[in-house]
Amino acid sequence: MHMRARHWLGIVALCLVAVLMRPAVTAVGPVIDRIAGDTGIPLALLGSLSTIVLLTWAVVSPFAHGLGRRLGLGAAVLAALGLLLLGVVVRSIPGSSIWLWVGTALIGIALAIGNVLLPAVIKRDFPLRVPLMMGVYSAILGGAGAVASGLAVPIADATGADAGAGWRLSLLVTGAALAPIAILAWWSVIRHEARTRDAAGTAASRAAIWRDPVAWQVAGYMGVQSTTFYVLVTWIATMSLDTGRDSTLAGIDVMVYQVFSLVGSLAIAAAMRGRGARITPAALPLLGIAGIIGLMLLPDLIGFWVIPLGTFSGMSLGVSLTLMAERARDASTSSALSGMSQAVGYAIAAIGPALFGAVQASTGSWAPSLVTLLVTMSLQALFGIFAARPRFVLDRS
Repeated sequence: MHMRARHWLGIVALCLVAVLMRPAVTAVGPVIDRIAGDTGIPLALLGSLSTIVLLTWAVVSPFAHGLGRRLGLGAAVLAALGLLLLGVVVRSIPGSSIWLWVGTALIGIALAIGNVLLPAVIKRDFPLRVPLMMGVYSAILGGAGAVASGLAVPIADATGADAGAGWRLSLLVTGAALAPIAILAWWSVIRHEARTRDAAGTAASRAAIWRDPVAWQVAGYMGVQSTTFYVLVTWIATMSLDTGRDSTLAGIDVMVYQVFSLVGSLAIAAAMRGRGARITPAALPLLGIAGIIGLMLLPDLIGFWVIPLGTFSGMSLGVSLTLMAERARDASTSSALSGMSQAVGYAIAAIGPALFGAVQASTGSWAPSLVTLLVTMSLQALFGIFAARPRFVLDRS
C-alpha cells in the first residue's frame, strides 16, 4: 500500500477505535432505571457500575504497558478491542444478572488497555503531530460518549420489545455496532507490526516509572483534571435543578458542558503550539476557576458557566494526554507513563464525585463542594508548572 494511503488509513483506524472507548460506559446512565426495573437490582447498587469501571481502569492501567511490550502496541490494542466486543455482548446476555457485572468488568479491562496504549500509538505513529492528534482523539472520546448517551433511550424505545430486551439491545448497539469495522480497520493497519514487535521501544520498567519525579508531575496533572471532569459531569444536572431550572434545561446544561468539552479538545493543537506548550498546562486552570467562581456568585447563570467549564475540561484532558506523549522519548516509555498516570488519575476520579456529594450533603450547600474544585484546579496549575517543563521521564542524561 502506498505510504500516504497507509498514513490516512492509520488515522481513520485510530478514529474508529477512539469512537469505541467511551460509549460502552456512557450509554448505561440513561437506561439505568430500566436496568433496575428489569433486573430488580436497586438503583444505588447499579450506580456502582461506573465505579467498577473507574476502579478497573486504576488497577489494570499499570499492567497495560507490559502487555503492549509483549504483543506490540498495535496487537495489544487489537486484543483490547476483541475483549471490549466480548464484554459488551456478555453484558447483554439475558437471564442471570451476573452477566451484567461480568460484562462490565471485561469492558473496564479492555478500555483500560486502550486508554493506556493509544496515546503511545499516537506518540509512535504521529511524532510531529502529537498535540493535534491528541486533540482529535480526546474530542472523539467525548463526542462518541455524548452521542451514545443521547441514543441509548431512543434505541431502547425503538425496539418495541419488553423492557429487558430494550436496554440490552441499546447497550449492545451503542457499545459494539462499530466494533467489527474498527477491528477490521485496525487489523489492516497493524498486520505487519508483529514482525517488529515494537522493537523501537525501550524497556521502560514499571518500577522505575513509579519512582520518577517527572512521571509523578504528569500523573498529578492527570489525577486532578480527571477528578474535576467526573465531578462536574456527575453533578451539573443536580446543581442546575437546585437553581430552579427544570429537568429539560438541566439536561441541556450537561449537553452544553460536553459540547464545549469537544471544542476545548479541538483547541489543543493551537494552545500547545510553540511557547503555548509551556504556558497552557499551568494557565488553563484559570479558565476553570473563573467558571467555578461564577457558579458560586451567580448560580442562576449555570447555563452560561458550563461553557468555560466544559472548554476547560476538554482542554485539560487533551493536555494530559499530550503530556503523556511529550514527556517520554519513545512510544514504549510513553506507554509506561500513560499506564502510571491513568492509574493515579482514575483512582482519584473514582472517589471524587462521591466526596463532592458528601460535602454538599453534610453542609446543605454547594459552596463548600465548589471550594474543593477550586483547590483541585489550583493543584492542577501547580502540577502544570512542573509538568510543562521540557524534561523526560526515565531520562538519566
